[in-house]
Amino acid sequence: MQWYLQALQNYANFEGRARRMEYWMFALINAVVALIIGSIPFIGPIYGLLIIVPTISVTVRRLHDIGRSGWWFFINFVPIVGSLILLIMTVLDSQPGTNEYGVNPKE
Repeated sequence: MQWYLQALQNYANFEGRARRMEYWMFALINAVVALIIGSIPFIGPIYGLLIIVPTISVTVRRLHDIGRSGWWFFINFVPIVGSLILLIMTVLDSQPGTNEYGVNPKE
């Protein structure tokens, strides 16, 4: 739960790096919350709109962790293949050491 809350607190932070653990725990808890809240009329779409910026933020920071620019997020809009490429990128291990986006959070 701390990873989810940490991602929500850093909702406007598009700089730095996010570990795989932070990204995937946010994705998991967000999916569970969306399933629960999504069943309530009118509240589900509001939650969806509120979570857009934190989701983009943690994804951009995850891309930074593997040494990619945040602009790679937009590959998600390429039908079928784009989402698969983004999924593969989010599964990759962190770039060791310091890269242009900051210090490796695992170290």
